[in-house]
Amino acid sequence: MSEFNDSITLDVQTIYLGGKEHTIRTGRGSVSVIVYGDQDKPALITYPDLALNHLSCFQGLFFCPEAASLLLHNFCVYHISPPGHELGAAALSSDESVPCVDDLADQIIEVLNYFRLGSVMCMGVMAGAYILTLFAMKYKERVAGLILVSPLCRAPSWTEWFCNKLMSNFLYFYGMSVLVKECLLYRYFSKEVRGSAEIPESDIVQSCRRLLDERQSTNVLRFLQAIDRRPDISQGLKTLKCRTLIFVGDNSPFHLEALHMTAKLDRRYSALVEVQNCGSMVTEEQPHAMLVPLEYFLSGYGLYRPSQSASSGSPRSPLSPSSIAPELFSPESMGIKLKPIRTRLSATQR
Repeated sequence: MSEFNDSITLDVQTIYLGGKEHTIRTGRGSVSVIVYGDQDKPALITYPDLALNHLSCFQGLFFCPEAASLLLHNFCVYHISPPGHELGAAALSSDESVPCVDDLADQIIEVLNYFRLGSVMCMGVMAGAYILTLFAMKYKERVAGLILVSPLCRAPSWTEWFCNKLMSNFLYFYGMSVLVKECLLYRYFSKEVRGSAEIPESDIVQSCRRLLDERQSTNVLRFLQAIDRRPDISQGLKTLKCRTLIFVGDNSPFHLEALHMTAKLDRRYSALVEVQNCGSMVTEEQPHAMLVPLEYFLSGYGLYRPSQSASSGSPRSPLSPSSIAPELFSPESMGIKLKPIRTRLSATQR
Protein backbone atom coordinates (compact mmCIF):
# COMPACT_ATOMS: atom_id res chain seq x y z
CA MET A 1 0.00 0.00 0.00
CA SER A 2 2.87 2.34 0.79
CA GLU A 3 4.40 1.74 -2.65
CA PHE A 4 1.01 2.43 -4.26
CA ASN A 5 0.64 5.70 -2.36
CA ASP A 6 4.20 6.70 -3.26
CA SER A 7 3.54 6.08 -6.96
CA ILE A 8 0.30 8.07 -6.81
CA THR A 9 2.11 10.97 -5.11
CA LEU A 10 4.78 10.96 -7.82
CA ASP A 11 2.08 10.92 -10.52
CA VAL A 12 0.32 13.86 -8.87
CA GLN A 13 3.55 15.85 -8.65
CA THR A 14 4.28 15.09 -12.30
CA ILE A 15 0.82 16.31 -13.34
CA TYR A 16 1.14 19.46 -11.23
CA LEU A 17 4.57 20.23 -12.64
CA GLY A 18 3.13 19.78 -16.12
CA GLY A 19 0.19 22.13 -15.64
CA LYS A 20 -0.26 24.80 -18.30
CA GLU A 21 -1.32 28.35 -17.50
CA HIS A 22 -3.73 30.19 -19.79
CA THR A 23 -4.49 33.91 -19.55
CA ILE A 24 -7.98 34.42 -20.93
CA ARG A 25 -9.27 37.85 -21.86
CA THR A 26 -12.93 38.14 -20.99
CA GLY A 27 -15.41 40.97 -21.27
CA ARG A 28 -14.82 41.58 -17.55
CA GLY A 29 -11.03 41.52 -17.47
CA SER A 30 -8.33 38.87 -17.81
CA VAL A 31 -8.41 35.68 -15.77
CA SER A 32 -5.71 33.07 -15.19
CA VAL A 33 -6.55 29.37 -15.54
CA ILE A 34 -4.11 26.54 -14.87
CA VAL A 35 -5.05 23.26 -16.57
CA TYR A 36 -3.91 19.87 -15.29
CA GLY A 37 -4.61 16.57 -17.00
CA ASP A 38 -6.17 15.18 -20.16
CA GLN A 39 -8.57 17.69 -21.68
CA ASP A 40 -10.63 14.85 -23.19
CA LYS A 41 -11.79 13.97 -19.67
CA PRO A 42 -14.74 15.62 -17.88
CA ALA A 43 -13.88 19.03 -16.48
CA LEU A 44 -13.51 19.95 -12.80
CA ILE A 45 -13.51 23.73 -12.24
CA THR A 46 -12.05 25.06 -8.98
CA TYR A 47 -12.24 28.54 -7.43
CA PRO A 48 -10.36 29.48 -4.22
CA ASP A 49 -11.14 31.77 -1.32
CA LEU A 50 -9.96 35.32 -0.74
CA ALA A 51 -6.18 35.89 -1.10
CA LEU A 52 -5.62 32.26 -2.18
CA ASN A 53 -4.92 30.41 -5.40
CA HIS A 54 -4.85 26.74 -6.40
CA LEU A 55 -1.60 26.03 -4.54
CA SER A 56 -2.66 27.54 -1.22
CA CYS A 57 -6.28 26.35 -1.37
CA PHE A 58 -6.34 22.92 -3.09
CA GLN A 59 -2.83 21.47 -2.90
CA GLY A 60 -3.56 19.51 0.28
CA LEU A 61 -6.51 17.76 -1.34
CA PHE A 62 -4.82 17.05 -4.66
CA PHE A 63 -1.63 15.85 -2.95
CA CYS A 64 -3.61 13.43 -0.78
CA PRO A 65 -2.85 10.16 -2.66
CA GLU A 66 -6.32 8.63 -2.33
CA ALA A 67 -8.08 11.83 -3.37
CA ALA A 68 -5.64 12.31 -6.23
CA SER A 69 -6.38 8.84 -7.58
CA LEU A 70 -10.08 9.72 -7.52
CA LEU A 71 -9.97 13.25 -8.92
CA LEU A 72 -7.03 13.25 -11.30
CA HIS A 73 -7.99 9.88 -12.78
CA ASN A 74 -11.49 11.09 -13.61
CA PHE A 75 -11.10 14.79 -14.41
CA CYS A 76 -9.13 17.39 -16.23
CA VAL A 77 -8.77 20.13 -13.61
CA TYR A 78 -9.18 23.81 -14.47
CA HIS A 79 -7.98 25.97 -11.58
CA ILE A 80 -9.42 29.48 -11.98
CA SER A 81 -7.75 32.23 -9.97
CA PRO A 82 -9.60 35.39 -8.90
CA PRO A 83 -8.26 38.39 -10.82
CA GLY A 84 -4.72 39.16 -9.68
CA HIS A 85 -4.44 36.08 -7.45
CA GLU A 86 -2.40 33.87 -9.78
CA LEU A 87 1.24 33.07 -9.03
CA GLY A 88 3.49 36.03 -9.78
CA ALA A 89 0.58 38.36 -10.46
CA ALA A 90 1.35 42.05 -10.85
CA ALA A 91 -0.77 44.70 -9.18
CA LEU A 92 -3.97 45.37 -11.09
CA SER A 93 -4.43 48.83 -12.53
CA SER A 94 -6.13 51.28 -10.23
CA ASP A 95 -8.08 52.55 -13.25
CA GLU A 96 -10.04 49.29 -13.44
CA SER A 97 -13.37 49.24 -11.65
CA VAL A 98 -13.90 46.80 -8.81
CA PRO A 99 -15.75 43.77 -10.20
CA CYS A 100 -19.01 42.63 -8.67
CA VAL A 101 -19.73 38.98 -7.93
CA ASP A 102 -21.85 38.75 -11.08
CA ASP A 103 -18.83 39.85 -13.12
CA LEU A 104 -16.73 37.10 -11.54
CA ALA A 105 -19.42 34.49 -12.23
CA ASP A 106 -19.74 35.67 -15.82
CA GLN A 107 -15.99 35.32 -16.28
CA ILE A 108 -16.41 31.60 -15.66
CA ILE A 109 -18.84 31.10 -18.55
CA GLU A 110 -16.30 32.77 -20.84
CA VAL A 111 -13.62 30.40 -19.53
CA LEU A 112 -15.85 27.40 -20.29
CA ASN A 113 -16.57 28.70 -23.77
CA TYR A 114 -12.86 29.35 -24.38
CA PHE A 115 -12.03 25.70 -23.65
CA ARG A 116 -15.23 24.49 -25.38
CA LEU A 117 -16.47 22.82 -22.23
CA GLY A 118 -20.04 21.68 -21.80
CA SER A 119 -21.40 20.64 -18.41
CA VAL A 120 -18.74 20.74 -15.69
CA MET A 121 -18.19 19.76 -12.06
CA CYS A 122 -17.38 22.70 -9.77
CA MET A 123 -15.42 22.85 -6.51
CA GLY A 124 -15.15 26.08 -4.52
CA VAL A 125 -14.00 27.19 -1.09
CA MET A 126 -15.74 29.97 0.91
CA ALA A 127 -15.83 33.02 -1.40
CA GLY A 128 -15.02 30.70 -4.30
CA ALA A 129 -17.99 28.52 -3.32
CA TYR A 130 -20.24 31.58 -3.46
CA ILE A 131 -18.99 32.53 -6.95
CA LEU A 132 -19.51 28.99 -8.27
CA THR A 133 -22.96 28.72 -6.67
CA LEU A 134 -23.95 32.01 -8.29
CA PHE A 135 -22.55 30.71 -11.58
CA ALA A 136 -24.63 27.52 -11.22
CA MET A 137 -27.77 29.57 -10.59
CA LYS A 138 -27.16 31.74 -13.67
CA TYR A 139 -26.03 28.96 -16.03
CA LYS A 140 -27.83 25.85 -14.78
CA GLU A 141 -27.24 23.80 -17.92
CA ARG A 142 -23.45 24.19 -17.60
CA VAL A 143 -23.09 22.74 -14.08
CA ALA A 144 -23.41 19.00 -13.44
CA GLY A 145 -22.53 19.16 -9.74
CA LEU A 146 -21.26 21.41 -6.96
CA ILE A 147 -18.69 20.51 -4.31
CA LEU A 148 -18.65 23.39 -1.82
CA VAL A 149 -16.32 23.85 1.14
CA SER A 150 -17.52 26.18 3.93
CA PRO A 151 -19.73 28.03 1.44
CA LEU A 152 -21.24 31.50 1.73
CA CYS A 153 -24.72 32.33 0.44
CA ARG A 154 -25.95 35.30 2.48
CA ALA A 155 -24.75 38.88 2.66
CA PRO A 156 -21.97 39.36 5.24
CA SER A 157 -22.98 39.10 8.89
CA TRP A 158 -22.07 41.98 11.20
CA THR A 159 -19.05 40.02 12.41
CA GLU A 160 -17.81 39.31 8.89
CA TRP A 161 -18.58 42.88 7.79
CA PHE A 162 -16.49 44.28 10.65
CA CYS A 163 -13.59 41.92 9.90
CA ASN A 164 -13.78 42.75 6.18
CA LYS A 165 -13.83 46.48 6.91
CA LEU A 166 -10.78 46.11 9.15
CA MET A 167 -8.89 44.15 6.51
CA SER A 168 -9.90 46.60 3.79
CA ASN A 169 -8.52 49.57 5.70
CA PHE A 170 -5.26 47.84 6.56
CA LEU A 171 -4.82 46.51 3.01
CA TYR A 172 -5.34 50.01 1.64
CA PHE A 173 -2.99 51.81 4.04
CA TYR A 174 -0.44 49.15 5.08
CA GLY A 175 -0.63 46.34 2.51
CA MET A 176 -0.45 42.68 3.52
CA SER A 177 0.26 43.50 7.17
CA VAL A 178 0.52 41.14 10.13
CA LEU A 179 -3.02 41.99 11.22
CA VAL A 180 -4.48 41.21 7.77
CA LYS A 181 -2.68 37.86 7.68
CA GLU A 182 -3.96 36.96 11.15
CA CYS A 183 -7.54 37.79 10.09
CA LEU A 184 -7.16 35.61 7.00
CA LEU A 185 -5.62 32.70 8.91
CA TYR A 186 -8.51 32.89 11.39
CA ARG A 187 -10.85 32.73 8.40
CA TYR A 188 -9.11 29.65 6.98
CA PHE A 189 -7.97 27.43 9.85
CA SER A 190 -9.03 26.09 13.23
CA LYS A 191 -7.35 27.21 16.44
CA GLU A 192 -5.67 23.80 16.75
CA VAL A 193 -3.51 24.28 13.66
CA ARG A 194 -3.04 28.05 14.11
CA GLY A 195 -1.27 27.28 17.36
CA SER A 196 -0.99 29.22 20.61
CA ALA A 197 1.58 30.34 23.14
CA GLU A 198 2.09 26.70 24.17
CA ILE A 199 1.65 25.01 20.76
CA PRO A 200 3.51 26.18 17.64
CA GLU A 201 1.47 26.73 14.51
CA SER A 202 1.42 23.84 12.05
CA ASP A 203 3.44 23.57 8.86
CA ILE A 204 0.32 24.16 6.80
CA VAL A 205 -0.27 27.54 8.45
CA GLN A 206 3.38 28.54 8.09
CA SER A 207 3.23 27.64 4.40
CA CYS A 208 0.02 29.63 3.92
CA ARG A 209 1.55 32.62 5.72
CA ARG A 210 4.48 32.60 3.28
CA LEU A 211 2.13 32.41 0.29
CA LEU A 212 0.11 35.36 1.62
CA ASP A 213 3.31 37.42 1.64
CA GLU A 214 3.41 36.99 -2.16
CA ARG A 215 -0.08 38.40 -2.75
CA GLN A 216 -0.50 41.90 -4.13
CA SER A 217 -2.47 43.76 -1.46
CA THR A 218 -4.36 45.86 -4.02
CA ASN A 219 -5.55 42.72 -5.82
CA VAL A 220 -6.70 41.12 -2.56
CA LEU A 221 -8.52 44.34 -1.66
CA ARG A 222 -10.44 44.30 -4.95
CA PHE A 223 -11.64 40.71 -4.44
CA LEU A 224 -12.49 41.47 -0.81
CA GLN A 225 -14.58 44.47 -1.87
CA ALA A 226 -16.45 42.35 -4.40
CA ILE A 227 -17.20 39.62 -1.85
CA ASP A 228 -18.11 42.14 0.85
CA ARG A 229 -20.81 43.58 -1.45
CA ARG A 230 -22.33 40.22 -2.34
CA PRO A 231 -26.11 39.90 -2.22
CA ASP A 232 -28.05 37.18 -0.41
CA ILE A 233 -28.73 34.33 -2.85
CA SER A 234 -30.54 32.07 -0.37
CA GLN A 235 -33.91 32.29 -2.10
CA GLY A 236 -32.46 31.15 -5.41
CA LEU A 237 -30.89 27.99 -4.01
CA LYS A 238 -34.09 25.98 -4.44
CA THR A 239 -33.80 26.49 -8.20
CA LEU A 240 -30.54 24.51 -8.32
CA LYS A 241 -31.13 21.04 -9.73
CA CYS A 242 -27.52 19.86 -9.82
CA ARG A 243 -26.37 17.63 -6.99
CA THR A 244 -24.54 19.53 -4.27
CA LEU A 245 -22.10 18.22 -1.65
CA ILE A 246 -21.17 20.61 1.17
CA PHE A 247 -18.20 20.24 3.53
CA VAL A 248 -17.70 22.47 6.54
CA GLY A 249 -15.44 22.32 9.57
CA ASP A 250 -17.29 22.64 12.86
CA ASN A 251 -14.73 25.29 13.95
CA SER A 252 -15.26 27.37 10.81
CA PRO A 253 -16.51 30.96 11.22
CA PHE A 254 -18.92 30.02 8.40
CA HIS A 255 -20.31 26.88 10.02
CA LEU A 256 -23.77 28.41 10.56
CA GLU A 257 -23.69 29.77 7.02
CA ALA A 258 -23.20 26.25 5.66
CA LEU A 259 -26.07 24.93 7.79
CA HIS A 260 -28.29 27.73 6.51
CA MET A 261 -27.37 26.95 2.91
CA THR A 262 -28.07 23.25 3.40
CA ALA A 263 -31.51 24.05 4.78
CA LYS A 264 -32.31 26.16 1.71
CA LEU A 265 -31.17 23.60 -0.87
CA ASP A 266 -33.44 20.88 -2.21
CA ARG A 267 -32.81 17.91 0.11
CA ARG A 268 -33.21 15.49 -2.78
CA TYR A 269 -30.07 16.83 -4.42
CA SER A 270 -27.85 17.94 -1.53
CA ALA A 271 -25.91 16.59 1.41
CA LEU A 272 -23.84 18.07 4.24
CA VAL A 273 -20.64 16.71 5.77
CA GLU A 274 -19.48 18.39 8.99
CA VAL A 275 -15.83 17.70 9.80
CA GLN A 276 -14.99 17.87 13.47
CA ASN A 277 -11.97 19.75 14.84
CA CYS A 278 -11.49 21.54 11.54
CA GLY A 279 -11.65 25.12 10.29
CA SER A 280 -13.04 26.45 7.02
CA MET A 281 -10.41 25.14 4.62
CA VAL A 282 -11.09 21.42 4.84
CA THR A 283 -9.16 20.95 1.57
CA GLU A 284 -5.93 21.82 3.39
CA GLU A 285 -6.56 21.03 7.05
CA GLN A 286 -8.26 17.62 6.76
CA PRO A 287 -8.31 16.55 3.09
CA HIS A 288 -8.65 12.87 4.03
CA ALA A 289 -12.05 13.66 5.56
CA MET A 290 -13.34 14.49 2.08
CA LEU A 291 -12.42 11.21 0.43
CA VAL A 292 -15.31 8.86 1.28
CA PRO A 293 -18.10 11.44 0.72
CA LEU A 294 -16.47 12.39 -2.59
CA GLU A 295 -16.36 8.74 -3.64
CA TYR A 296 -20.07 8.31 -2.92
CA PHE A 297 -20.91 11.59 -4.62
CA LEU A 298 -18.91 10.95 -7.80
CA SER A 299 -19.93 7.31 -8.11
CA GLY A 300 -23.39 8.58 -9.07
CA TYR A 301 -21.77 10.06 -12.17
CA GLY A 302 -20.08 6.77 -13.02
CA LEU A 303 -16.71 7.97 -11.68
CA TYR A 304 -14.52 5.79 -9.45
CA ARG A 305 -11.05 5.47 -8.07
CA PRO A 306 -8.83 3.38 -10.42
CA SER A 307 -8.52 0.50 -7.94
CA GLN A 308 -12.31 0.27 -7.68
CA SER A 309 -13.13 0.60 -11.37
CA ALA A 310 -13.66 -2.44 -13.50
CA SER A 311 -12.67 -0.50 -16.58
CA SER A 312 -9.03 0.26 -17.23
CA GLY A 313 -9.81 3.31 -19.33
CA SER A 314 -10.36 6.84 -18.08
CA PRO A 315 -13.81 8.37 -18.45
CA ARG A 316 -14.15 10.56 -21.51
CA SER A 317 -17.88 11.16 -21.76
CA PRO A 318 -19.63 14.32 -20.53
CA LEU A 319 -20.80 14.28 -16.94
CA SER A 320 -24.27 12.87 -16.50
CA PRO A 321 -25.67 11.70 -13.15
CA SER A 322 -26.48 8.02 -13.02
CA SER A 323 -29.98 6.98 -12.07
CA ILE A 324 -29.00 3.60 -10.70
CA ALA A 325 -28.14 4.58 -7.14
CA PRO A 326 -30.07 7.68 -5.99
CA GLU A 327 -29.77 6.58 -2.37
CA LEU A 328 -26.09 7.52 -2.45
CA PHE A 329 -27.11 11.17 -2.39
CA SER A 330 -29.62 11.13 0.43
CA PRO A 331 -28.82 13.24 3.51
CA GLU A 332 -29.22 10.08 5.58
CA SER A 333 -26.35 8.34 3.79
CA MET A 334 -24.04 11.32 3.26
CA GLY A 335 -24.99 13.98 5.79
CA ILE A 336 -22.88 12.55 8.55
CA LYS A 337 -20.60 13.99 11.19
CA LEU A 338 -17.09 12.67 10.72
CA LYS A 339 -14.97 11.91 13.74
CA PRO A 340 -11.59 13.65 13.94
CA ILE A 341 -9.25 12.29 11.30
CA ARG A 342 -5.49 12.29 11.76
CA THR A 343 -3.94 13.46 8.50
CA ARG A 344 -0.33 13.73 7.43
CA LEU A 345 -0.55 17.46 8.18
CA SER A 346 -1.91 17.15 11.69
CA ALA A 347 0.73 14.53 12.44
CA THR A 348 3.43 17.20 12.11
CA GLN A 349 2.03 19.01 15.11
CA ARG A 350 2.96 16.28 17.53
